[in-house]
Parts: sequence; structure tokens; C-alpha cells
Amino acid sequence: MQKSRSTRIGIIKSTDLPFMAFIGHSANSREPCSEGKNCCCVSFQVIALICGLLVVILMVLGLASADWLMAAGWRQGLFMHCIDPEAPTPLPFDITAQPGCYAARPAPYIKAAAGLCVATLAADVCGALLTGLGLRSADHRTKFRYYRFAVLAMSLALMCILIALVIYPVCFAAELNLGNRSVWEFGWAYGVGWGAAIFLFGAVVLLLCDKESEELYYKERKVSSGT
Repeated sequence: MQKSRSTRIGIIKSTDLPFMAFIGHSANSREPCSEGKNCCCVSFQVIALICGLLVVILMVLGLASADWLMAAGWRQGLFMHCIDPEAPTPLPFDITAQPGCYAARPAPYIKAAAGLCVATLAADVCGALLTGLGLRSADHRTKFRYYRFAVLAMSLALMCILIALVIYPVCFAAELNLGNRSVWEFGWAYGVGWGAAIFLFGAVVLLLCDKESEELYYKERKVSSGT
């Protein structure tokens, strides 16, 4: 009977390997490694959680920055635009103001992109929190429920940031003739948005892959215990 159980667990370990990171945990029952045990690891959900936390940092930086769109003497973000002291005139979009930073122009696409980025941050925080709760849960049904909602939250965050990153340059191009500048470029904050999208995509993929490997592990362990 013991031989049958060992054979089953061995099969699960080999199945789990493509979805596992080798960081020093036993694949049998997720116990810490000890002498004589094969050390395999914690699921990729840990890495997904790290990705989610990195997205929080990136989104906060992107939302707080005025370096989404840049031209000579002009910087524009989601919530403010800044005029440099030596900015050539006329200023972009026929703005008349002294050097300094001011609230963002009331352009619809800027408001839409800002709202979508805030939604991205909120959804990602929820996804990261749910992933953390899933990692702490000892009951595998509760764990999978947390992961399922985490995938949905992070997928929503990914869709929001992608829409924001597309509409921002497309809609800006429509008002380019009002820019009063011949050269425009996207700043580092816009690139940060794409970085957040990449981490979100990775987190969703990791959660989906590792969820299936853990489901297989628990189902097989249940069958093995029954025999």
C-alpha cells in the first residue's frame, strides 16, 4: 500500500516540475526540506504575488509623474503638466501660464487614461491581496477560490492599463496640430505603464499555470491517501 502511495506522489512531482521554482521546499505536502527528501518548491503564486507588488510600485510612480509626454519646455502627465522656466513660446495647446506645475488639462483622453490607471492600481492591489490570502490558506478549496478571484482582478487590471496605454497616444495624435512643438516624445512614466502591463501579464500566467499544478497535486494526494 505504501509503495502505491509513493508511486503516485512521484508522478505528481514530475508533473509539477515545469510549474515549480526550486527554492527549497518539499513537493510532498509543502513541508520544509529535510535530509533525505527531494527539495522542490513553493508554487509560482509567490512569484505572481511579487509581480503584483511591483505593479503597485510602478503604477504609483506613473500616476505621480508628469513625464508621460514631453516636448521643449513642456511635460505632461495624467494629473498635472509642468512648464519649464526656459520654455519657448507659444506654449503647447495655447496655454498661457508662468513656469511651474499645474493641474492637467481637461482633455477627455487624459481623464480617461487617468481613471483607467487608477482602476489598474485598485484591481492589482485586490489581486495581490487575494494571492497573499491564498498562500496563507491551509484549505485547498479556499486557496483555489482566492486564486480564481486574484486572476480575475489582475486580468481586469491588465485590460485597464492596456486600454490607457493605447488611447493616450492615439488621442494625443488627434490634437498634435495644437501642440506648437515639432518634436514630441513619450517619457519614462509612459514606459513604466508598459512595465506594469508586462508584470501583470506574467502574474496572470503564473497564477493560471500553478493553479492547475496544485489542483493536480491535491487530487492525486487525496486518491493516494484513500488507497
